[in-house]
Amino acid sequence: MAARPTWQGHLKLSLVTCPVALYTATSSSSHVSFHLINPETNNRIRMVPTDPDAGPVERSDLVKGYEVSKDEYVLFDDEDFEKVKLESTRTIDIGQFVDEDEIDRLYWDSPFYVVPEKGVGAEAFAVIRDSMKAAGKIAIGCLVLRNRERQIALEVRGKGLVAYTLRAHDEVRDADDFFDDIPAVKADKDMVEIATRIIGQKEADFDPSEFKDRYDDALREMIKAKQKGGKGLVEAPEPDDTNVVDLMAALRASLKGSAGGGAKKAPAKKTAAKKKAPAKKKAA
Repeated sequence: MAARPTWQGHLKLSLVTCPVALYTATSSSSHVSFHLINPETNNRIRMVPTDPDAGPVERSDLVKGYEVSKDEYVLFDDEDFEKVKLESTRTIDIGQFVDEDEIDRLYWDSPFYVVPEKGVGAEAFAVIRDSMKAAGKIAIGCLVLRNRERQIALEVRGKGLVAYTLRAHDEVRDADDFFDDIPAVKADKDMVEIATRIIGQKEADFDPSEFKDRYDDALREMIKAKQKGGKGLVEAPEPDDTNVVDLMAALRASLKGSAGGGAKKAPAKKTAAKKKAPAKKKAA
């Protein structure tokens, strides 16, 4: 396994304990990333830590500070953080089990693969994993990750476990603060029926491999064009807002387009537009 573990410690269920490691389950390394460049020199900008009085300083010499009042800080170095040791710093203690649908999806956060360390802990890990699978429950525990104690949810996946960090309750905003101002509009029954049929025509199995980041692809196209000396313009037209007066007509057209293939309708619209253009000039 080439990846480096994000966290190493123990997984504990009552008196059963085994050493485990957490690995980040997602990656963003394939995304297009940019550096800050000085356009006058084409040099990459280096962010140098600077003290307003002493000038540039080495990053390795810096410590962290918590501001208790204006320009007054309580300082922390690495040793101070090491002293703040909870049980969850090195142990994931499973405290309860819940049904998956009991956890609001707003709380699910970053996923990590949980893998047993080689050795005698593999059997204990298998006991915890198989008992969770038999119960069909999600395990809830805590761990300290990146200087924060996080509540996590663990679920069985194949031969291992996946741990999802859960957002704290005070991190999730109340939906009513945003939805209360939505006007109370009762949708037309016939329009809803047509829209429901459109949804039925677009039903499919979820396949994440079919998703492509078109914005990322467009950036790569622009990069290639700029390398060749072109401007590399990549543009898409803005969609028009739905006209409330024509909403029923738009739904019916969408229903026909979904059934017969919406892509085939586009050329017909372009042809119609070209035919009308000369007529307008004669009238003028």
